[in-house]
Amino acid sequence: DTFNNEQLFPKLQKLLESDYFRFYKVNLNKPCPFWKDNSLCGQKNCAVIPCTPVSVPEGIKTNDHHNMYSAEANQECEKAEKLGAVNSSLSEETRQSLREWSKHDDEAERFCVIDDEESPDSQYVDLLLNPERFTGYKGPEAWQIWNSIYEENCFKPYTVKRPLNPILPDLLPGQCVEKRAFFRLVSGLHSSINIHLSARFLLDDNWYEKKWGHNVSEFQQRFDAQLTNGEGPKRLRNLYFLYLIELRALAKILPVLQRPSFQLYTGQSVQDQQLKLQLIELLQVAKSFPLHFDETTLFAGNKEEAATLKEDFRLTFRNISRIMDCVGCFKCRLWGKLQTQGLGTVLKILFSERQIEALPKSSNSRPTFQLSRQELVSLLNAFGRISTSIRELENFRSLLSMVR
Repeated sequence: DTFNNEQLFPKLQKLLESDYFRFYKVNLNKPCPFWKDNSLCGQKNCAVIPCTPVSVPEGIKTNDHHNMYSAEANQECEKAEKLGAVNSSLSEETRQSLREWSKHDDEAERFCVIDDEESPDSQYVDLLLNPERFTGYKGPEAWQIWNSIYEENCFKPYTVKRPLNPILPDLLPGQCVEKRAFFRLVSGLHSSINIHLSARFLLDDNWYEKKWGHNVSEFQQRFDAQLTNGEGPKRLRNLYFLYLIELRALAKILPVLQRPSFQLYTGQSVQDQQLKLQLIELLQVAKSFPLHFDETTLFAGNKEEAATLKEDFRLTFRNISRIMDCVGCFKCRLWGKLQTQGLGTVLKILFSERQIEALPKSSNSRPTFQLSRQELVSLLNAFGRISTSIRELENFRSLLSMVR
């Protein structure tokens, strides 16, 4: 709590207010792939305000689908021009095959579906103007989402009949550490979202103003030990577990982003350079945490079994990321897609240790590990949500002490 609230949270919030990290590209109109969805939320608090074309920095729009290694861009362009004469003899079918191979290689590393980047239906959203908070989206439709997530999670201890009250034992008989970890990540994400909704609850809505604030009763219903039959504290432990996993990923990505070839590009060179320094400083603070999670304990057994389990892990999480397109509330869908993509990026980082360690020293060589801008933005904003949840717990502890 002290590390997050005093050292990391203030720096992270400042970073997320920058142009580079506040604009997120998302397709909110993808059809639900699992069931016919007729339950779109009609409440105005569910609406998302997309960006106007002029409000998004030109540098972000022109470079969003590329990797962020702009220092190498000129060299790559020169190579492409030289290869152009050769490649011109290739048929369009062959070129398409090459593009598909490259896409397949990238997809094989990913733990979530992120085809929004190149979709013509995607729009930029200013995350600061569309904050995550209580929208009134609840009832059977919301329950169906969480029930599907837990049911699709084949690593659950047993069928979860009440998604708002999942059974989350710390020790699940017969389950390996990887399966327990997966379930706790999903539960931690669920807990974090519930904390946000309780902390930014619509307390009053009348014709002249809306009042948002902390709803202590709502928080207690979800996390109080007595009201949840002892499950509330377990949910909060899973939140801290998720925090440690994401914090570890930030520490591990530091050498990738420290490379001179890595640039945050919005088209404003001075601000971009300052922002990179702020980002590196944040990651160094993350690395300084003395009790990091040891991800080497995962998938460390028999090589064949570990490889199979890791692939199951990846495909199961990708499936959960697709469920986000079934969320009826657009604002909830926005933050659900962002946070699952962020967690998917975390898993990609943690399970790419060899590629990160093999990064070439020379900027002339192709990096063995890369992140797109979309992945980096979702990674930092998703961790920002978890960090905010930890910070809000202190506020709720203070409010509850006054109630008692």
